[in-house]
Amino acid sequence: MEGFTSQQILEDSVGISDVVSGDAPTVRSKKCRRVAVIGGGLGGLSVAYYLRLAGFDVTIFESNERVGGRANLIEIAGYRFDTGPSLLNYPWVFERFFAASGRSLYDYVTLKQVDPSIRFVWPDGQSFSLSSDICRLRQEVASVDPCSASRLLEFFADAAAKYRLAFDKLVLRNEDNFFSWFLALTLREMTQTSVWRSMHSELARFFPHERIRAAFGSYAMYLGGSPWNLPGLFTILPYGELAYGLWLPEGGIYVLVQAVETLLNEVGVRIIKGKRVSRILCDGNRVTGLEFADQAREEFPLVVSNVDVPTTWASLLKLPRHRRLAMTPGVMTFYWAVRGTPSGLGHHTIFLPQDMKKTFDDLLKRKSIPEDIAFYVSVPSATDSSLAPLGGSTIFILVPTPLLSELPELQFPEMRHQIRSKIMARLQMHGISIPEETILFESVWDPAAWRDHFGLFDGSAFGAAHNLWQVGPMRPRNYDRGIQGLYYVGASTTPGTGMPMVLLSGQMTAARIVSHVC
Repeated sequence: MEGFTSQQILEDSVGISDVVSGDAPTVRSKKCRRVAVIGGGLGGLSVAYYLRLAGFDVTIFESNERVGGRANLIEIAGYRFDTGPSLLNYPWVFERFFAASGRSLYDYVTLKQVDPSIRFVWPDGQSFSLSSDICRLRQEVASVDPCSASRLLEFFADAAAKYRLAFDKLVLRNEDNFFSWFLALTLREMTQTSVWRSMHSELARFFPHERIRAAFGSYAMYLGGSPWNLPGLFTILPYGELAYGLWLPEGGIYVLVQAVETLLNEVGVRIIKGKRVSRILCDGNRVTGLEFADQAREEFPLVVSNVDVPTTWASLLKLPRHRRLAMTPGVMTFYWAVRGTPSGLGHHTIFLPQDMKKTFDDLLKRKSIPEDIAFYVSVPSATDSSLAPLGGSTIFILVPTPLLSELPELQFPEMRHQIRSKIMARLQMHGISIPEETILFESVWDPAAWRDHFGLFDGSAFGAAHNLWQVGPMRPRNYDRGIQGLYYVGASTTPGTGMPMVLLSGQMTAARIVSHVC
């Protein structure tokens, strides 16, 4: 990635020479280059970095004592837990990010590939593991279904074409009109996207066995849908992780966040922690600055909110009514400091239900905790022993839940007990023993805790959902059409959720601001 300039990076993020639609607000004064970023999640860090490289004076206000947003850290008695993502995908996004200022990602972090990366386990004990080694992966698929294994290379070729199409022509474009966005594709390319076919149906073209489809389709949970209703284009998700691998930075995911923070300090971004913004100030239809929790005020002509877009609307702008968005589910996360090393668990194990469709329907349609829950267990200390004291293990468990508005908070203590019991029963079913007396420390974050820690709207863990009506230009825009000088970044705007995507979101929002101001 050597040789990229900041301007090239900004231009690449748009793909159409920063063309802006006619209804975009414009701020042309060269004096208006002071920017406040609300929130130091990866999206906020990213937009601040790219704006600083473009010559802006940028200050981040983070309400917590650490930056990183969802990708945060719990430390206790030598145990170190990443609160959110447990593995890094698409490392090329971070390589380009560091290259924008002439630096190398690998001068800041050391990445270790986790392979096999994810093991899927069904109630009857059948399992299969993902690997970026195509021969090994084919053997794994064949252990479940030889017919599916014979179509694996066809799936890879098809998904690779979709992946290139998505990132070359769709994902990184700041386009406000869906038809202009999609019509950038040729007719042949449109047919390749399979957006009219469900993800499940698209997987079924290649894999006759339901369990292979269930494993590859499980990624839909993080997009706020099920493989039965998300567009077929999203088969690029399992492909992308297989093609580019899954990685753990030495010291855990938060080391990567700290590397990004170090980079921002080096290029001159100011980061102020423990400073909560209570309100975005406006004069008519123009941003004028921020008001803080201590009632202090500061003037800024440009404001970028890294708080969830609907939370920004409701809490920081005090809008009585705003667009209703479909959101991804909530989550309940368990952090266990354990004495000993549980057998039968690798870095990342996903426990799938017997009836995947019923579990998705329970969660997304019936708005209830599924009878047969799907959950994943991560043991990062199995890959990096520095994350726990000698003889100990760090265990992170994530269970999708309904949103706060779908599940009254008074039920949370009962829900925690119910979910924990289901987890323990399922682990024991597979001969995985974690005796209570070996759990030295436990922290549990329910959807309300996630909301309170990071401003996640309705407790939604991954931001706005990615159904057909909330992709590309139909997601909340990264600028406010009614308030001049106000912009958005992060999982609820374009391009979407996940660490690489929110990093790219910062790139796209910075490009949008440059096109409006410069």
